[in-house]
Amino acid sequence: MAVVRYTAGDEPTPELHAIMKAEIEAAAKRPYAYDPDCPLLTEEQLSEFRPVHFDTMEERARHMAATGDANPKARVVSAAAASG
Repeated sequence: MAVVRYTAGDEPTPELHAIMKAEIEAAAKRPYAYDPDCPLLTEEQLSEFRPVHFDTMEERARHMAATGDANPKARVVSAAAASG
């Protein structure tokens, strides 16, 4: 499959968009090719993943402090404090 690059302002034509969609659909149907440098994760490894998205930086900081992942030199500045 060819690598397609676009620069800012370039929009794909409807024809090119249809071709790209067809290529993506075809790639999704291909069988998995084993890569010894990147083996599949086990169920146990997959179960260790946790979501990292938080609604606010304050919520993220609270979570990091609670789990011991916080950087003591880092500080959280709320948008209200930064603007005022």
